[in-house]
Amino acid sequence: MAYYFEEPSRTFSEYLLVPGYSSTECTVDNVSLKTPITKFKRGQEPAISMNIPLTSAIMQSVSGEKMGVALAKEGGIAFIYGSQSIEDQAAMVKRVKMHKAGFVTSDSNVTPENTLEDVLVLKEKTGHSTVAVTKDGSAHGELLGMITSRDYRISRMDVKTKVKEFMTPIDKIIYALEGTTLKEANNIIWDNKLNTLPIIDKNKHLVAFVFRKDYDLHKENPNALLDKDKRYIVGAGINTRDYKERVPALIEAGADLLCIDSSEGFSEWQKLTIEYIKETYGASVKVGAGNVVDEAGFNFLAQAGADFIKVGIGGGSICITRETKGIGRGQATAVIDVAKARDKYFAETDEYIPICSDGGIVLDYHMTLALAMGSDFIMLGRYFSRFDESPTNIITINGNYMKEYWGEGSARARNWQRYDMGGDAKLSFEEGVDSYVPYAGSIHDSLPQSLSKIKSAMCNCGALSIKELQDKARLTLVSATSIVEGGAHDVVLKDSSYNNNNNR
Repeated sequence: MAYYFEEPSRTFSEYLLVPGYSSTECTVDNVSLKTPITKFKRGQEPAISMNIPLTSAIMQSVSGEKMGVALAKEGGIAFIYGSQSIEDQAAMVKRVKMHKAGFVTSDSNVTPENTLEDVLVLKEKTGHSTVAVTKDGSAHGELLGMITSRDYRISRMDVKTKVKEFMTPIDKIIYALEGTTLKEANNIIWDNKLNTLPIIDKNKHLVAFVFRKDYDLHKENPNALLDKDKRYIVGAGINTRDYKERVPALIEAGADLLCIDSSEGFSEWQKLTIEYIKETYGASVKVGAGNVVDEAGFNFLAQAGADFIKVGIGGGSICITRETKGIGRGQATAVIDVAKARDKYFAETDEYIPICSDGGIVLDYHMTLALAMGSDFIMLGRYFSRFDESPTNIITINGNYMKEYWGEGSARARNWQRYDMGGDAKLSFEEGVDSYVPYAGSIHDSLPQSLSKIKSAMCNCGALSIKELQDKARLTLVSATSIVEGGAHDVVLKDSSYNNNNNR
């Protein structure tokens, strides 16, 4: 007969942290969220660590190049989605690696023959008021001029007016040549009282913009995650089908680490993929694997050579794997079980393999629970999909701003490789849905609050590091009625901000 697990499968919402002793040193400012992301031997340092324990999901609707730059600025890592052509994914990775802090590739571009109407549509789409006028309308075409909100007045101009009639031409623009340092660019901006400084090459092709407002943002990102050459660290998703072609392209593009993107990682397909990477590149190329939900799955991938292991099946907000196939496990139970296996493996081999909790995060405090239960870091889809930096559109539904969000197993993504079991190259049935999430602005405006909640909860447990949290945390199961008691109850709320902050 089938094997039955004795304990029920539980979610994060069924647990609470019990406070521990907090010394006077336990303040939010003293808490470190630094965490390993690749395996290491006892007494050694990991090849790659993060300054915050968060990564973005390997999804079309989450992790593009903008997410790669934005999350690295905050100290985390984005994994550029792999359900696209090898060439396009490699190009995204390369653009993240080539992005210099403070130097921004223009995403609002027109030709002189475009109209004011085109400019207004572009502004509505991107939210940016600075528009580059290039010869071919591309981000790196020959710069002919610029447009800002000072160059036109909608009430006094025909929307069919051509750009060349109201743009500020290149001969009236202060610019700098490629090779100018960020410090030099900022000095030019301040000395000339500019808001924007174009950077052009010797052929007058636009390279990037430096914005006055980004000077302060640069100073506000002390946790930026950089490689030895001061470039942003970025990851990339791969599959178990075309890895022999995809991996070399991603490595050449500069990807710092890879991750096999699969709904279920306890398979020979993943073992073969890891073996190819390690035999071809040795230990220099780091690759994560998953997803698994128990000790057997962890041990299999650990022995296969994975540098980190993802935990979770069916817990994502857009995932319907459990509903369609009856496969999975409650995320809290999965993390607890795999964390025990990780610690046992470490004790026996002196090799520590970080684990990543992937899925099941509904509220911010669930992140703290995932870390306390043993996760070294967390992969988030819905959370990051809400921000400007995700590659989806902002739309209005019933007067509310929303962003599109769809699963890799949905008919929209059709990422059959993620659910591949060695059969036909197609998605036989859906394991994800197409949805919307509330728009939440920029990462930089919202992420610090989530991190502050994690740090504050850690202080309540008397912990100043994630490792200390895992050693000191005390967890209790909660009843259905105590969950109700834990929120606002028996009162009439004055406004809806509480619900907006707690139901995202």
